Amino acid sequence: MRAKKRQRQSELQSLLDDNPFLTDQELAERFAVSIQTIRLDRMELGIPELRERVKMVANDAYAKIKSLGEEELIGDLWQFEPEVRGVSTLDATMEMIYEKTMTVRAEHIFAQANSLAVFMANSSEAITVGASVQFLRPVYAGERLVCTAAIVKREEKRIHMDVTTTSTDSLVFSGKFILGISV
Repeated sequence: MRAKKRQRQSELQSLLDDNPFLTDQELAERFAVSIQTIRLDRMELGIPELRERVKMVANDAYAKIKSLGEEELIGDLWQFEPEVRGVSTLDATMEMIYEKTMTVRAEHIFAQANSLAVFMANSSEAITVGASVQFLRPVYAGERLVCTAAIVKREEKRIHMDVTTTSTDSLVFSGKFILGISV
């Protein structure tokens, strides 16, 4: 029994080293054990809970990025692969809505997408010089917006990115951004 536990903990450590964003639920399903078992394994290995792991990854990313500070990114950085892809989350609140329609104002959705694109540019000077965007459905308070920015092409003074935002697995925003950068 001890060997099985050591093997599971070794695999758990390796999995979380590769992807610190795995939830206890996902890990429990993968190892066919209870969530409590995963929590105990994490505690024994000194691995913090998901929220703390996300903060650690975000702090590391912010320390390496030249374009934006932590307080300037709209939303919370969730995943980050330098020069490749980034993901942020934003919880839509009542302060973001139009009172008459009860829908989230488009500028909040755009701001999340644009700030993630600028963050991904990782340049001491990055500015959005062009964007072609579509808002695909209304968003309401209480929804969690998951924004993904992926670098499509890098030129000497420009970066092209595709940015999408989903909520409850439904696409709500899509954009193609061009950022001017310093070299």
